[in-house]
Amino acid sequence: MALKKIRKENYPEWYQAVVAEADMAENSSSPGCMVIKPWGYGIWERIRDVFDEKIKSTDHENCYFPMFIPLSFFQKEAEHVDGFAKEMAVVTHSRLSMKDGKLVPDSKLEEPLIVRPTSEAIIADSFSKWVKSYRDLPVLVNQWANVVRWEMRPRLFLRTREFLWQEGHTAHSSSEEAEEETTRMLEAYRDLCENTLAMPVLTGRKPEHEKFPGAVDTYCVEAMMQDGKALQAGTSHFLGQNFAKSANISFVNKQNQQEFAYTTSWGVSTRLIGGVIMTHADDEGMVVPPKIAPYQVVIVPVVKNTTDEDAVMDYIAQIRTELAKQMPFGEKIRVKLDKRDKASVDKFWEWTRKGAPIILEIGKRDADGNNVMLKERIKLGTPEGKLILSREEMIAGISSRLENIQKAMFDKANSRLHSNIRTDISTVEEFAAYFGQSNEWIEDGKQAKVAFVRGKWCADPQSEELLKAMKITIRCIPFDQSNTQGVCLLTGKPATMDVIYARSY
Repeated sequence: MALKKIRKENYPEWYQAVVAEADMAENSSSPGCMVIKPWGYGIWERIRDVFDEKIKSTDHENCYFPMFIPLSFFQKEAEHVDGFAKEMAVVTHSRLSMKDGKLVPDSKLEEPLIVRPTSEAIIADSFSKWVKSYRDLPVLVNQWANVVRWEMRPRLFLRTREFLWQEGHTAHSSSEEAEEETTRMLEAYRDLCENTLAMPVLTGRKPEHEKFPGAVDTYCVEAMMQDGKALQAGTSHFLGQNFAKSANISFVNKQNQQEFAYTTSWGVSTRLIGGVIMTHADDEGMVVPPKIAPYQVVIVPVVKNTTDEDAVMDYIAQIRTELAKQMPFGEKIRVKLDKRDKASVDKFWEWTRKGAPIILEIGKRDADGNNVMLKERIKLGTPEGKLILSREEMIAGISSRLENIQKAMFDKANSRLHSNIRTDISTVEEFAAYFGQSNEWIEDGKQAKVAFVRGKWCADPQSEELLKAMKITIRCIPFDQSNTQGVCLLTGKPATMDVIYARSY
């Protein structure tokens, strides 16, 4: 197919083509924004529902805060403002008036309002009203919302001026409790990525220059895409008392002394969908992990003439009744019957490009023989992925088949990640030569030309300029440090810290 050639020659173009052919999203007429179409939004709903259950199981509660934030709230936290200043959208007027046949801004606001780029400032203000005593702590809240950051180089799902996300915010009575919360939610993100999205990740701490503005520490989950580049899939921030001091989130502790609270924030966004695409899609289009597929099984009727239609649809109705009793992953199976007035072959390839995990083609011959034609999107059964099964065999095996697809997708991506982390580069010269090459997609079973390097870093500020010049980043400082002596791969200076170097999205 054409996608294979595009993926090999122009990976970014392949990504856009997959999104378009899977009918997941499109660029909006509103500059820099996207329209998330039903299949793409259905994937987001599944991610949202799975993680929302996790959030609530860890004693967090959902709420909602305003999207308009007074500028003065940001000015209280200078470092935070500086980190987002270039991305902020600002509301300066409250209405429009007609002048000389044109609409122009009117009624200037006394104080500009920032359209939410993130909510620490406005939520800290609420926390300052809610928290008075240690008995009011901890505060554990989350919101599902949209945010606006004025992205200059938008790309569907990965970077758009408006996007959807989840952001958790908490306040605690001690530093230890807040740090424990930060790492607990980082683990929740790792679990979401690996066990729900089938997207393996590395976990660690961000270096000082990559921290969230105003944070004491930022922790992250980092995924490897098929072209060897990194994608930051989620972050969890220990904010210490920085935001508490600027917003006066203070409480009377058990010793009857006034103290500032310790806060955290953590979030993931629709960027995760971009990560799923670049982790799993192939030369036929999108491949959706069964756990987040809006429909896990799609039934395509094959009706050649009107006399066959009743028999085929009656047979399909029986199959749907039996499928409804199946519980892959411990939840009710999601089935779609595609009854559109369209050629069955066209519908089959549409669902293939969308990445539906299993497609059932059922015609009169199948109904007469009590069979189904089943196609697995990732071709576990045969080289073509198509199987002719009896109805009973298909029903009995459908749950395990979906679970096996989920596992196979993770295993394949996990093998790609861990076989493409270079640990044998030990000199500045080797490092420069390695990243002097261009990225290209990783063929199955082959090592990437350029991907991740695990090596030493001296944390010298001079090295940050070298990173920029080479157009690479330090993705994280892994938790599993070797504590061995080595040489910084950027400066050649002695170093003991292990980091992950990569190009990134």
